[in-house]
Amino acid sequence: MSYAIIGFGSIGQALAGAFARNNIEVTVASRRPPEALLPQAQAIGPKVIPRTLQEAAKADVIILAVLFEGHRDVAKALPDWQGKTIIDAMNTNDPVEDLDGLPSTSFAARAFPGARFVKGFNHLLARTLATDPNVEGGHRVVFLSSDDEAAAAQVADLAKRLGFAPVYLGKLDEGGTLVQARGKTWGPLIFQDLFKKEP
Repeated sequence: MSYAIIGFGSIGQALAGAFARNNIEVTVASRRPPEALLPQAQAIGPKVIPRTLQEAAKADVIILAVLFEGHRDVAKALPDWQGKTIIDAMNTNDPVEDLDGLPSTSFAARAFPGARFVKGFNHLLARTLATDPNVEGGHRVVFLSSDDEAAAAQVADLAKRLGFAPVYLGKLDEGGTLVQARGKTWGPLIFQDLFKKEP
């Protein structure tokens, strides 16, 4: 299984740190050329590999950590996203009517034909996401939602490997709305920093 993070701002770097802590190789890419990302990637860890957007798009599991308005540009990297699992870590303040009344993840998914979309890793602040999720006998919670249960299970497994406690909220039009902006209001679980204790 290969992994990529597209978007190398504060969220992308925080997630890259989680991969590095757990010795899991991850490709990182952005609109900037790979060499521009190299110093920061090397500072995070040797398993964080900068590549082009087109190379990153070849990964099996891709975390979208770009600004929401940039997702269509990423989608142009491939004509068909069949077989890819995409984790939507983006947030948007766009009014619901600008998203055709859809959850933001469902709206973004339209640009990636064939991909299986999972909302995840978007509800935490970057500085929180960057810290070790293993704290005092528990694990920091990440909320996941998807219309594809198999994809959600795949992302839950990755979250566990990264040290998080995944909590599945259900389908995008149910659980997804709990962790996204709706116009000028935020879902009730946004920025909630919760932990799950070991049984």
